Amino acid sequence: MTRYLISFDDGAMTFPEEELPDVAEASHEVVRKAQDAAVWVFGGGLERQQASVVATDGTVTDGPYPETKAVLGGFSIIDVPTREDALEWAAKIAAACRCAQEVREIMPDPTT
Repeated sequence: MTRYLISFDDGAMTFPEEELPDVAEASHEVVRKAQDAAVWVFGGGLERQQASVVATDGTVTDGPYPETKAVLGGFSIIDVPTREDALEWAAKIAAACRCAQEVREIMPDPTT
């Protein structure tokens, strides 16, 4: 099987604050279904905070940076047989989160 990263932009979730409990419950339901289907690997929302970048020399710089157009708001990693399966799960997540999702294939681990 192949692992896929499903993610969304931090600014994409634009529903009213009072709807957050419903969105959270719908999102958790999709996770439960993915776990039951044995395709769920890991996922979560990210705190809205500045990123820190650690350079190859160990220097740490805090961001975000002006050239950054999108900031990752959350992600899911699933393990499914096909890209079409990944797109179907992304559609379920998009409906639950009420925002578009990006789907990217994760390169295989060369040690397995």
